[in-house]
Amino acid sequence: MPLDEVGALAGAIRGEVARAIVGQDAMIDHLLVALFAEGHVLLEGPPGTAKTFLTQCFAATLGLDFGRIQFTPDLLPGDILGSNLFNFQTSAFTLTRGPIFCDLLLADEINRTPPKTQAALLEAMQERRVTLDGETHPLPDRFMVIATQNPIESQGVYPLPEAQLDRFLFKLLVPYPSAEEEAAIVARFGQRQGQPRPAELGIGAVADHARLARAVAALDQVTVAGEIVDYVVRLVRATREAADLSSGASPRAAVQLANAARARAALEGRDYVVPDDVKALAVAVLRHRLILSPAAEIEGREIETLIADLVERTEAPR
Repeated sequence: MPLDEVGALAGAIRGEVARAIVGQDAMIDHLLVALFAEGHVLLEGPPGTAKTFLTQCFAATLGLDFGRIQFTPDLLPGDILGSNLFNFQTSAFTLTRGPIFCDLLLADEINRTPPKTQAALLEAMQERRVTLDGETHPLPDRFMVIATQNPIESQGVYPLPEAQLDRFLFKLLVPYPSAEEEAAIVARFGQRQGQPRPAELGIGAVADHARLARAVAALDQVTVAGEIVDYVVRLVRATREAADLSSGASPRAAVQLANAARARAALEGRDYVVPDDVKALAVAVLRHRLILSPAAEIEGREIETLIADLVERTEAPR
């Protein structure tokens, strides 16, 4: 698939999602980058900011098998992965697949379940497979997790462990809409009973497995020059040396940042990555992988500000 067709496909997906979602253009653009970079996304925002609805509408445009897990404190790993049940008629164990066996999985309120259950996603997110009773079962090639969490509540929630966070390509902060956007939302949905489904709003699939596979394969046409590789590495390594950070980003972060930059370049019709691709995605890729030092926390420093400072101080190739 030519790169201009990748951009056209992204534009069609963006247009369909806009039928239901008011604003949130940056969120949609990052979801598209994650889709073509084959990464996972963590959405964090206050209740009622359409995190779940955005994911449902995004999935509806892709023509993929959509699954949803509502994370709760009593959820068990078997509720996600499935289990082998004994069939008395055949005297053999039969795999009952859990909801994780889908193309696009919505992990709703992921931080409401204990770490033991959260860990059920680790292998799936990294290797796109799950292991049950010693047997490995592959997940679909297009497997993608979009998780949501609420930053306000502190009771009944479990912070995601670093190993889990590191498997997300992006952490996106979903803001409240502007006054104009909120007025448009009320005008569009204020006379409806309950939340409509994407199909009720005319949202249809503009892609399918085959077309998405060709779009992802087209990213092989995008080159990352040696100077860009060096820039990404220097930027990520700078997070490990910053005095205001007690924990920096991993090598996985560097790999994912480079892949995301390739996807962004492809969406803009370029077959090469420029430093602005890296700069535009650095905050979303790094914010959930860094830990402030105690002194920086006391001073009220913010991760996003520190990342912006590191990007500013790290010399970019010309």
